[in-house]
Amino acid sequence: MDWTQIAFDLEADACPRVESMLGRSDVLAITYLDPGGRPVLEPEAGDPVLWPQVRIVALLEGPAAIGPIWAQLCAHLGREPPGWSVETVEDRPWERVWLDECVPLRFGDWLWVVPAGLEAPVPEAVNVRLDPGLAFGSGTHPSTALCLEWLAEFRPCGRSIVDYGCGSGILAVAALCLGARIAYGVDTDAQALLASRDNAERNGVSSRLRLLAADGAAPPAVDLVMANILARILCSLASELARLTRPGGTLVLAGILQDQVDTVAEAFGGAFRFESPRIRDGWVCLIGRRQGGLGCESPSGVGFDAL
Repeated sequence: MDWTQIAFDLEADACPRVESMLGRSDVLAITYLDPGGRPVLEPEAGDPVLWPQVRIVALLEGPAAIGPIWAQLCAHLGREPPGWSVETVEDRPWERVWLDECVPLRFGDWLWVVPAGLEAPVPEAVNVRLDPGLAFGSGTHPSTALCLEWLAEFRPCGRSIVDYGCGSGILAVAALCLGARIAYGVDTDAQALLASRDNAERNGVSSRLRLLAADGAAPPAVDLVMANILARILCSLASELARLTRPGGTLVLAGILQDQVDTVAEAFGGAFRFESPRIRDGWVCLIGRRQGGLGCESPSGVGFDAL
């Protein structure tokens, strides 16, 4: 089945009311875009939109609902919605589309991520065979790429690792392929745990991967904790991620925008000494060494190594 997508421009202060109206209609999903066409990241329920004017994109099951939604918008706004457009979105197996568009990717000197079904360009390299399924993590996003490049440089031979928010399992599986002793994958999404299991089996490392639901039993403290999520969630998990990182261990945080670095670092207080941020396309990866204390209670102790 094909989908119908509508889009229109709207003043930011009208967004909550219009979103509520659309939510009572046949709209399946709503995306806020800034004037440059970029999505709003990490909006909290009820938070104000960040720009004076935004573009709203809404997805419908078919064209039948367009007329009623148009009429409701005109009545609600007292005018025709500016910038109105309608287009048909062809139904595709979206979880498979990446296989048609992605190629093997190299990280560092010796680590490759190879989409399932493709030949490894360098057979003797460390090749992670990957199919993300319905989960996040294919190596193409800058935050994931930063983590993989660091892993290839770090070489976690013999280390224990937690991949918190494991998604496709790409970081945990890559660490195991690079010689990690054991890895724990943690996620809130059952699809992510399934994808991680399948990718571990695909790479012959499933016997060294333990998969855990985030609301279930917690993993033990380990040598290396990696969390490629989003800044707000990383801040909320600061105490848990600190607990999981043994003293002297390493914490890798990603999914952070450049203007969020200080906020994230402060959330971890004096528990970590962070290296200079690694940056790609506006996204940041923070690497910290766990200090001797157990908590994150001292923001004044936050520090970065000199640039």
